[in-house]
This record gives sequence, structure tokens and C-alpha cells, in this order.
Amino acid sequence: MPLIDQVQKDMVAAMKARQEARLSALRMIKAALMKLKVDSPKPLDEAAEMQVLKSLIKQRIDAADAFRKAGRTEQADKEEAERALIESYLPAAATAAELDEAVAAALAETGATSLKQMSVVMKAAQARLAGKTVDGKALSEKVRTHLQ
Repeated sequence: MPLIDQVQKDMVAAMKARQEARLSALRMIKAALMKLKVDSPKPLDEAAEMQVLKSLIKQRIDAADAFRKAGRTEQADKEEAERALIESYLPAAATAAELDEAVAAALAETGATSLKQMSVVMKAAQARLAGKTVDGKALSEKVRTHLQ
């Protein structure tokens, strides 16, 4: 089932259950997906949908940090709840062990030995972790520590 259809189905369920906060977040997700669908000349693929969700998550994290710094914890908690809801639509996150395994395999495959070859190792590691949600910063740090 396409993501936009799943979000629509969940919106109907949230309306029936009178879950205002959930409904608001689902509407925001649907609006972002519809905007991408209208802006893009080609049909949406799963990778584009996941990119939109990751962008929305990053926005929620940044907003929550800003609200916490301003002393508005209630608003920050709302942003965190929206982030959790959006993350539920992403594939499962890669564990630390899976990251280590992918980095080790990528290093063996590419034969990289210096930081100059980091991009090659990153590409190989990301290819091995396809289908999982990967934190690029964490992966980058692991690759960097192995190459130093």
C-alpha cells in the first residue's frame, strides 16, 4: 500500500477516535507528500517518500531543540510526539551491531585505508544497509574511526 494511502487510512481512524494531536501530525505528513507528488513530474517512489519523512523528522528535532532552549517544554514535547509518529512510518532503524558489520564489510570490499577514501566506504556501507533507516552521522563516525 502506498504511504499516502496508509496515512489517509490512519487519518480516518484518528478522526473517528477523536485524536486531535495525531490527526494534526498525519495531516502534516499527507500535505508534505501531496506537495512532493504535485511538484514532481514523475510518480512518487518509496525512496522519495522516505526522504520527505526524514526531512519532516529533522524539522521536528530542530524545532524541539529551539523550544527547549526558549523554555517552552510543552511545545517541545508536542514536537517530539510528532517526530515519534513520523518515525513509525519509516523502516526499522539499523542497530549499532548492523552498522559495525556493514562498515567492516564495506572496508573489506573496498580495501580503503585512508580518510580520502571515506566516500567510497560510505556508499558501500549504505548499500549494505538498504531498506533500513540509517543515521548518516553515526555511520560517518564509525567509518571515520575505522579509517584513522
